[in-house]
Amino acid sequence: MNTAPAIALAGWYALASLATFIAYAIDKRAARLGRRRTPERTLLLLGLAGGWPGALLAQRLVRHKSSKAAFLAKHWWTVALNVAIVVALSLLNSGAAGS
Repeated sequence: MNTAPAIALAGWYALASLATFIAYAIDKRAARLGRRRTPERTLLLLGLAGGWPGALLAQRLVRHKSSKAAFLAKHWWTVALNVAIVVALSLLNSGAAGS
């Protein structure tokens, strides 16, 4: 059994989550200070790229983007899409491994 892809994916999620958490924290600070903000699109793309666990953590710990219904709806769509992509790739990989 080759676990390298799973380890690589876990590493990617960890790095993407850290980057996304930091981006949310920086945006929260900018909001408090009245400075230039990170576009919501950027935050959503970071989540879609695998950083959604970090986004969830930031929404809870930093209390950023946690009460905006329109943003949260988009956020949960990116989470669902990300999970669907990972599941599809996993199924394709397991099918190829069985050949």
